[in-house]
Amino acid sequence: MLLDDEKNLEEEKKQQSQLDEDEYYVADDEIKRVFLDESKNNIEEEEDEEEYIPQNKDDYVVQSQILDNEINGLRPADLATVMKSSFLEYAMSVIVSRALPDARDGLKPVHRRILYGMSELGMFHNVQHKKSARIVGDVLGKYHPHGDSSVYEAMVRMAQDFSLRYPLIDGHGNFGSIDGDSAAAMRYTEARMSKIASAMVDGIKKNTVDFVDNYDGSEKEPVVLPARFPNLLVSGSYGIAVGMATSIPPHNLNEVIDGVCALAKNPEITIAQLMEYIKAPDFPTGGIIFDKEGLIRAYETGVGRVTIRSKATIQELKNGKAKIIITEIPYGKNKSVLIESIGNLIKDKKIEGISDFRDESNRDGIRIVIEVKKNFVPEVILNKLFKLSEFQTRFSFNMVALVNNEPQKLNLKSALQVYLDHQINVVTRRLQFDLDKDLARAHILEGLKICVENIDEVIAIIRHSKNDAEAQEILGKKFNLTEIQTKAIVDMRLGRLTGLAIEKMNEELDLVHQRIEEYQKILANKDLLIDLIIKELQEIKQTYGDERKSEINWQEISDINNEDLIPRKDVVITITRNGYLKRMDIEEYKEQSRGGIGVSTTKMYQDDDIQDILVANTHTDLLILTTNARVYRLRGYEIPIGTKQSKGIPVINIIGTLGEDEKIIKILSVDDNDYEKKKFLLTATKNGIIKKTHLSQYKLINKNGKYAFGLKENDELVDAIVAFDDEEIYLAASNNKICRFDIKDINPMGRMAAGVIGIKLEQNEKVVSISSSSEGKYIFSLGTNGFGKLSLAETFRKTKRNSRGVIALNETKAGELIYSGAVWGNEDMIVMTDDGISIRFSLKEVSIIGRNAKGVKLVNLKKRNAQIVAVAKVHNQTKNKDSRELTENELKGIEEDNSFEENIPSETEEKIETQEI
Repeated sequence: MLLDDEKNLEEEKKQQSQLDEDEYYVADDEIKRVFLDESKNNIEEEEDEEEYIPQNKDDYVVQSQILDNEINGLRPADLATVMKSSFLEYAMSVIVSRALPDARDGLKPVHRRILYGMSELGMFHNVQHKKSARIVGDVLGKYHPHGDSSVYEAMVRMAQDFSLRYPLIDGHGNFGSIDGDSAAAMRYTEARMSKIASAMVDGIKKNTVDFVDNYDGSEKEPVVLPARFPNLLVSGSYGIAVGMATSIPPHNLNEVIDGVCALAKNPEITIAQLMEYIKAPDFPTGGIIFDKEGLIRAYETGVGRVTIRSKATIQELKNGKAKIIITEIPYGKNKSVLIESIGNLIKDKKIEGISDFRDESNRDGIRIVIEVKKNFVPEVILNKLFKLSEFQTRFSFNMVALVNNEPQKLNLKSALQVYLDHQINVVTRRLQFDLDKDLARAHILEGLKICVENIDEVIAIIRHSKNDAEAQEILGKKFNLTEIQTKAIVDMRLGRLTGLAIEKMNEELDLVHQRIEEYQKILANKDLLIDLIIKELQEIKQTYGDERKSEINWQEISDINNEDLIPRKDVVITITRNGYLKRMDIEEYKEQSRGGIGVSTTKMYQDDDIQDILVANTHTDLLILTTNARVYRLRGYEIPIGTKQSKGIPVINIIGTLGEDEKIIKILSVDDNDYEKKKFLLTATKNGIIKKTHLSQYKLINKNGKYAFGLKENDELVDAIVAFDDEEIYLAASNNKICRFDIKDINPMGRMAAGVIGIKLEQNEKVVSISSSSEGKYIFSLGTNGFGKLSLAETFRKTKRNSRGVIALNETKAGELIYSGAVWGNEDMIVMTDDGISIRFSLKEVSIIGRNAKGVKLVNLKKRNAQIVAVAKVHNQTKNKDSRELTENELKGIEEDNSFEENIPSETEEKIETQEI
């Protein structure tokens, strides 16, 4: 029976479940059909009805959607007004709360919060460093609800000794570098306040400044720090706000404090007088400061600029090279970028002459070494670096800071005045705080003193009182004490009743009364208050002050000509027959006695020898003339420096390519004022043709040079001089004769004229030199055998041009005339041989004798079989009155030598027609 019942139940359950499924499908179908019917109905209705568009109705009127009155909480507003007010609110928020420093403590809010937060944590200079992350977290959580990077980056800059003149944070770890390297993450670095930073928060617990709620009202933060030194100018500031910016350079602490003290003593002091104390900014990276006019404008108006130049020294090396060593760079510049800029300048060929450069900086300081190639002037290269890179830059002043929460442009005096006013307020509040504290202490001590004086009666009152309140009430009435005094008596320990304790209490009371009297006196007298401020500032100066790092040089100019960097000095310039040119200091040619063998001053190469030698100055023009009568113009310092053994560099590297078989034959030294003195350039050719041209025609010469002569065929230029028209000319030839005549006998001609005959020559004879009477009253003659002499110029008979001339040297003994020129008799001569040997001797050692004499031995050529190829005169600055005088023996010898007669050819003139090339 049980089994049957169970079977029946299972069958009923199956039937019931089947019915439920059928109903479910029926219901689902009905739902689907209902939805389908409704959608069809809706589509049919939409097709039947027309689309409703209100604008299509005839009575439709367009209505404005702009609200005139408040509706459902929406108020009408002008867009321009809303944008203006919103932007101003944002701008003022950025200006006041982020970008600009307060003129009183020189800090932006983030810096102020960092220092205050660290002081609250007790992280002064005399405690252990703490993790930077801990400091940043504390500042973020309590005072500065912004990104952690803003706080950490500000803290990093405060720790960099190349960013702040006096760092406010003492960092431990990687806090970045002057090369632009970023600081390590704040979880790796540690920090604490620097020693000088403690002066920024000194006295902050004495109600010296106002406090306001932090961002959530849970903490208090200072509006400004007490700042016991003028941090705005000492540390400087840089920031970009909305519509304005600030740029204040750092200054030296000693100078700024002296400036504040001077202003405190004399409120009427001028900015010019303040600049006697505050001379210029003092950058942490040093450098040289100049441009005084820009600085004066900056201090007077708050806007201006000064120029900062890297400090560099030039080190001369023994091998003729030089090094430029840079030890200080401009403030705010990345050292790696500066070094990279040197490479770019070399790559772009804007600077030539640098063989190598490297960074040798270490923990001792910056050291950038630039190696200069031979034959290049390091001063010129350094000047180009200043002009083309940021090794010289400008710092722009824009002294904008917050005064009473409003941005103001400050000049030097107003910036110091704001700080002085702040210190007056801070010191006044501090004194008042100390006064109130001492008054309260004195009040208690006076009550205790009464207690001690009546101790037995006081003890009795306390013993018989039920409680403290009753004892205080009775003591107050009995001895006329206040509640504060009676409470102190009741709370007093019995140990205070010993004799020593009572004595100390009396001493303390006397000291408190003294301080109270001093505080009251200072608070009642502003002069005493100013004196106290000055005294405290001087204490800060003595504790933290140091010497300037930036050098001041008001004589410097921002743009220096290369020539201004090169010292004025006499140099010897030599050129070889193959066109190699160099200059050397004249001291390299040491004076020897006549007849010496000389010293080697030029390393000679095969098939080359010295052609000409000139004594000139580094700051004079050099007119370089070629055999083809072309003239080029250079400055003395542009000739590369050489050494005794160096050959020089090809002249084509300086003046460009010369023509075929064209060579340099003469280099003339011309002073800048010679062009205006109506001087003439006199040129002579190998065949005796001479020409006179105004020197002013050669003042401007382009790189390709100018022609100075219209040469005939088979002729070439051999010599040239610069002289006035009222002088005499001495034209010497290889036939040992000199033709003397007046320069005015030659008519001035154009540059391209062919000239006229100066001296008559036979075949195989040629002109060797030309000189003028302004060069001296004696004629120095030198033969190829090394013999030379001095003769009076007046013993050479004056002729007309186009004559044969008169004898100047005994050819059979002295050799063929190789040089003849006018001298004063006290100059030094430099003689160069074809094997590179030179000898320098004084003409004072050379005898003054007649024209036909052979002279004395000046150069010893027998040992080397050498030949004299060049002679140069070291110009003496003495005038005619200082020239050498004849002795009686010399005068007698001259008369004997000139007692013979010479056959002088007829002095006919032969003009050569002027022709143009």
